[in-house]
Amino acid sequence: MGDDELGALAADTPLSAAALSKLRWRCRRGLLENDLFIERFFNRHVDHLTVGMARGMYTLMDLADNDLLDILLNRPRPEVVTSDPEALVVQQVLADPQVQTLLPLLRT
Repeated sequence: MGDDELGALAADTPLSAAALSKLRWRCRRGLLENDLFIERFFNRHVDHLTVGMARGMYTLMDLADNDLLDILLNRPRPEVVTSDPEALVVQQVLADPQVQTLLPLLRT
C-alpha cells in the first residue's frame, strides 16, 4: 500500500515534501530496531530521495516487522518454502529492483 500519487511519476523524480511526509508516516514501525534503521536512512538521504526510492520503501513497509528486521540486519535466510505464503511475500519484495537499490542505503 503506497502513495497512489507516485504511480504516475518517473522513478528518478525527486520526492515532494508532501510525499515525503506520507512516506515517513507510513514507515513508523512496531519494533524500535526497525525505527532506528529507518530514521537513520531518512536523516542521511532525505535531500535526494526519489519516487523510485519511495516506492521501494512502501514495498518494504508491507513486510512484517521481524521479516524487515532480518533484511535490515542482513541475516541469512533459509531456502524459501514455496508453499509458505509469508515467505513468498518476502521473496517477492526482495526481488523488487527498487528495494534492491534501497537495501544498501538502509543498512549503512
